[in-house]
Amino acid sequence: MAEIGRMNSLRIIKKLDFGIYLDGGDLGEILMPIRYVPESCAIDDELEVFVYRDSEDRLIATTEEPFAMVGEFALLQAVAVNRVGAFLKWGLMKDLLVPFSEQKPRMEEGRLYVVRIFLDDDGRILASARLDGFLHRESDDEFEAGEAVNLFIANRTDLGYQVIVENSHWGMLHNNEVPKGLKRGEIVAGFIKNIREEDGRIDLCLHLKPSEKTDEISSIVIEKLKLNAGFLALNDKSSPDDIRATLGISKGMYKKAVGALYKKKLISLEKDGVRLLKA
Repeated sequence: MAEIGRMNSLRIIKKLDFGIYLDGGDLGEILMPIRYVPESCAIDDELEVFVYRDSEDRLIATTEEPFAMVGEFALLQAVAVNRVGAFLKWGLMKDLLVPFSEQKPRMEEGRLYVVRIFLDDDGRILASARLDGFLHRESDDEFEAGEAVNLFIANRTDLGYQVIVENSHWGMLHNNEVPKGLKRGEIVAGFIKNIREEDGRIDLCLHLKPSEKTDEISSIVIEKLKLNAGFLALNDKSSPDDIRATLGISKGMYKKAVGALYKKKLISLEKDGVRLLKA
């Protein structure tokens, strides 16, 4: 079944002078206007298309991709404001509507806004600037310290950057964790630095400290030991290729992790490898 507001792989079932029709499953036949139809396509071919509703509420397919899809966040420019709401430029011929009820504050033409794209109860694609309704402020045990995450830069504050973590949670990237300026709407890789015990809120960083990296790699080694009956046939004489093939890390990283685990008395060093010690 085709999904409105997402990319879909749909089969061509009809070819007409004004376009083609695609099999939308439960949504029925979906028109792709002739201006979007690839020259060399035939009945039963499958096309990667974006599905949305046009100004007359008809389902339309296009080979164009918007800047963001349903369920995602984006920084978009308001190109018009009228009695219905604000309209944002999002990469398609039809601009994206933000009803007045979804604005905070009232939008102005020419300005940029962070919005969430969603489907309303009638299957229309809309955007909302009321982001709190789509995001959690507390981790709820969903993340762990040291975990790699994707970050969407939403707002600049005196403390740093308010960011959206994995499309689902608010987080804070403090000024001392940012070596250079970031731009609103930018998507960057980061890490969970800390989850505050007092309120469950998420602090983030762009780079783990060396000790944090060692802890992360040590966890990889421990997990691999558990999966291999508590023994890994890797030692100082093992080749870098063997270590990378087994653990996905460099020989230098492996040696640091083994050293840290040995100091904590979690492993023993044997002639042919390392062994996990029983707690």
